Amino acid sequence: MASTNQSPQYQKAQAMFLQAKTNEEKLRWLEEMIRECPKHKSAEKMLANLKTRYIKLKEKIEAIKKTSKGSKKPGIKKEDMQAVIVGFTNSGKSSLLSLLTNATPEISPYPFTTRTPVIGMMPYSGTKGQLIEIPAINSEYYDRGLVNSADVILILVTELRKIDEIKKELISAHGKEVIVFNIKDKDSDIRKIEATLKSKKIDFLIINTKTGEGLEELKEKIFKSFGKIRIFTKEPGKQKSEKPFIFESNSTVKNVAEKIFHDSSKVKETRLWGPSSKFPGQIVGLHHELKDLDVVEFRTR
Repeated sequence: MASTNQSPQYQKAQAMFLQAKTNEEKLRWLEEMIRECPKHKSAEKMLANLKTRYIKLKEKIEAIKKTSKGSKKPGIKKEDMQAVIVGFTNSGKSSLLSLLTNATPEISPYPFTTRTPVIGMMPYSGTKGQLIEIPAINSEYYDRGLVNSADVILILVTELRKIDEIKKELISAHGKEVIVFNIKDKDSDIRKIEATLKSKKIDFLIINTKTGEGLEELKEKIFKSFGKIRIFTKEPGKQKSEKPFIFESNSTVKNVAEKIFHDSSKVKETRLWGPSSKFPGQIVGLHHELKDLDVVEFRTR
């Protein structure tokens, strides 16, 4: 870029360009160099080279921006209970998400409408589970990472032959798989579909996103698939809490005490009502294993 009759301003811009660490900084100083470049005939070639370099650098910056924008995933905080809906395009994923949660995804008859994960919270008996609609499995936007980390995978299909095609893509997934067959054709032979699914010895449920059939049963199946239990607490002489705490299925009284008091040694006595108690108000120890819908009452020291 050397040339005669370079102004001090040009020389400064050139020095800053050579010291620049980012493309954006280089672009800024290239602009300054073009502005300060001598305008006489002997400098025409130098000016042309500067402009060419400027255009190439700007194109490079734009290309990087587009690549990073396309690859960037929205930040999704994983909740205690997370399920994802996996299926081919137009299988009813968006409809199912809107019916089970508070989410309002775009629902369209056109293929590949969903391009980014859509999150909703599914209420069930005082709890809320995170339900995510993943872009179609045959889409370039399909998010394999979210599927692999989910607790439950809802394999949504409208044709039996699609089940094996989807399962081939779930080799690295660790969540519990539930087949959800969505009846879209009113002439479908439901008995035949049910018999076929039973013969595969897989966990399944038949639903209809148009009529709402099977949705309440699906909510229950999703919750049970999480492998969690709901534990209510109560104070002596009072009613149990309205909302339960969520624990792993093999949790004990000690786990509940530590969650509430952060120190189980504060507990003097524990009384229990519910499925794991032998009788209402049974006194149990800290190592007593709890069951879903148990009610625990603590008396502290």
